[in-house]
Parts: sequence; C-alpha cells; structure tokens
Amino acid sequence: MPAILARARTQVLDGGTGLDEAGVLEVLDLPDEDLPEALQLAHDVRLRWCGPEVEVEGIVSLKTGGCPEDCHFCSQSGQFTSPVRAVWLDIPALVEAARQTAATGATEFCIVAAVRGPDDRLMAQVREGVAAIRAVVEINIAASLGMLSQEQVDELAALGVHRYNHNLETARSYFPRIVTTHTWQERWETLRMVREAGMEVCCGGILGMGETIGQRAEFAAQLAELDPHEVPLNFLNPRPGTPLGNRVVLDARDALRAIAAFRLALPRTILRYAGGREITLGDLGTRGGLLGGVNAVIVGNYLTTLGRPATEDLALLDELAMPVKALSATL
Repeated sequence: MPAILARARTQVLDGGTGLDEAGVLEVLDLPDEDLPEALQLAHDVRLRWCGPEVEVEGIVSLKTGGCPEDCHFCSQSGQFTSPVRAVWLDIPALVEAARQTAATGATEFCIVAAVRGPDDRLMAQVREGVAAIRAVVEINIAASLGMLSQEQVDELAALGVHRYNHNLETARSYFPRIVTTHTWQERWETLRMVREAGMEVCCGGILGMGETIGQRAEFAAQLAELDPHEVPLNFLNPRPGTPLGNRVVLDARDALRAIAAFRLALPRTILRYAGGREITLGDLGTRGGLLGGVNAVIVGNYLTTLGRPATEDLALLDELAMPVKALSATL
C-alpha cells in the first residue's frame, strides 16, 4: 500500500480527520495501478463517516441565460456567443418540476438562477415559488441565486430555504483565469453569511478547466477550511461559444482520482456527483465514483446540458444496495 494511503487509513478512516493539501496532492499523483486501492479506501471512509445512504437531488433553472458575469465555463453568460438565451420559468412550471423531482424519491429540490445576484424581481419569484412548492410538494428546497446581500440571506433563511449553493468553482489561485467580473473573496463572503444565518452551505466547483494538479489539491484544502455540508463535484463539459469550449474533457482516471482525493480531504461531507459526469466518466465511471466516495447525485438534466435519466441512476443505486436517503431523515 502506498504510504499516503496507509497514512489516510489511520488519519481519515480511523480518526475522521481529512488529509491536508500536501496529502491530497499525493493522492492526486498516485499512479493508475494504485487507483483501485484509493477508491476503495475513499468508499470505506464514506461508509464510516457518512453511512450507506445516498442523497438524491433535482435542480431546475428559474432564470436561464443572460447572466452579466464572464465565468469562462458557462454557456449562460450574456458575454459569450453560446446558444443559450435568457428565459424565465413560470411558477406552475417550477412547481411541476418540484413534483417530478419528488416523484423520483429525491429529498432536495434546488431553484437556480443565472445571475450575479438576485434583484427584487427574482426575490419575488423565489418567494412565490417556495410558497407554491410547499403548498403541494413535500421536499427540501435549496437555492442557488449568486452572490447575496445580508438582507437577502436573512430573507431566504426566513422562507425556510434548507440549503444554499454557491460554488467557489476552483482554487483561489486559479479563479482569476476563469472569472474576471467578480472575485473569489466575494463568493466566500456570501458563503460566510449563509452559514451564519443557519442555512446549510453547499459549495463545490468544476474540475478540468485547465487547473494544475496542485491547484486541485489547493481547492480541496480550501473547501475543507470552509467545511460545507455538501460539495458538488462537476467536471467540465465544454460548451460551444465559451472561452473553454475547446478544452479536452478530463481523463476519467484523473476524475476518479479526484473523487477519492476529495473524499479523503472531506470525510464527513456530502460529496455529490454533478454536471459533466456523463461525458467524463460514462456509466462505468458513475459506478466507480459511487464506489469511491460519492454519496449524493443530481438526477435528471442539469441547467443547460442533459444528464442521465433519473430511472437509470436510481436503478444503479438499487443494484449497488445503496439506500436513497429518506425525506424524514433530512427535514
């Protein structure tokens, strides 16, 4: 067994303390022949500190496209020539999406908007949407609306929003190469306010945007410092018309190495499969991640890209004897 995995077995599996940046980098540098052992250890850590259940979530975009920010991976930016155009979802459609999500057995429904931060119109839509969903669907409601003011954080908490997603996207040292219209620190400040308001913090990012292996380790360590309740792991799905539209998709082995490394850095955190897993890993890789530290999935489609049918993911969880977390356990 490689020395870093032997250390992780004692420190992370037995002790529940995640690897630091240097340790994560060692895992990310492991040769292919050691990958199965790293994934097995990460799976054991997940079972020990999180249990066997898998949290299932659906997401829907309340406001798609037309965003003023220049996040280089995002087809919803109004600054690029991608084919996505600004669209608002009406409240009945939002409620129906929540109903369909709950029907899959999901316990979490996330309302997402492509904005720098919510204006009065969007906050009014969210207010109306949350009330309408609660009237007919029993499901936790999360939100992802960009950077927030303290007043907006307080209102979302008062509405009963269960969890707030705001991704840091990448390591602080690499962020200026990916976004220039706002800073990494601005995102961090929103996350601080969300935590202090009592909402659960959901924060992750995208791998495969050109960052170095060292910056992946840096990012894992920064997430560990934040200590979010949930970390969604996305893999770049290059979008036409964006600055990253021609990037080569991340190698599946590197993606699996990252899953193991992030689990060993974050032993007690919900680690969620998110966008890009289909193009990066395929069906076999989805299975590999679920047996390598992942304990949550987004089912169905993403914001501007197609995902696997929810029935396929749920069938895979059943085959792997991984119970879906019950709503009563999360309310």
